[in-house]
Amino acid sequence: MRINKYISETGFCSRRETDRLIAAGRITINGKVCVRGAEVVAEDIVLIDGKEIPQVDRQPVYLALNKPIGIVCTAAQQVEGNIIQYVNYPSRIFAVGRLDKASEGLILLTNDGEIVNKMMRSEHNHEKEYVVTVDKPVTDEFLRMMSQGVEILDVITKPCKVYRHSENVFRIILTQGLNLQIRRMCKALGYRVLKLERIRIMNITLDQLERGQWRHLEKHELGTLLARLN
Repeated sequence: MRINKYISETGFCSRRETDRLIAAGRITINGKVCVRGAEVVAEDIVLIDGKEIPQVDRQPVYLALNKPIGIVCTAAQQVEGNIIQYVNYPSRIFAVGRLDKASEGLILLTNDGEIVNKMMRSEHNHEKEYVVTVDKPVTDEFLRMMSQGVEILDVITKPCKVYRHSENVFRIILTQGLNLQIRRMCKALGYRVLKLERIRIMNITLDQLERGQWRHLEKHELGTLLARLN
């Protein structure tokens, strides 16, 4: 089994977080520093920072958080305002994807490494919806160009759905998650984002969840989410 799958299945962290630990040289297999793509068998001794992987409560946990501005979507405890300390859940969890520090709104947290891997695959076209306030009126041309794709980070963004919400506010539904994608798209078209809020991930919505509050996913929400991921 590949090392990132092995560790994600313990519930310690996601595959992506495992890759970051590998890059930092913090994982060893049988006393040797682990390399990306390494495989392990049951007899191997896998350590993180020289310690055995903690036994984690495997009761599945799925949370929705209405993230405030200023909270950082990382599990790194040395980062001030990290999302794990903010939520302060009694067992180990990690964020599904990211929402940058200056943005707010819906983010999911879980101890299920497999769901993270499935949701982060852009080829699956999982929708994420945002409400965005910009520094000048939203024009028809702006909406057209945003929806057709904008060149950022040396690529053209995927076509997406964009709607005018009010004079300076628009809604956008993405199926990819490039770094700071909406902010970069707006900047490329001469706009500056003043406020960015995510209101939906697939079938999960904020559902009147107050800023800074979190809740467990309802049974029907989770059932629909998992069915769409399979």
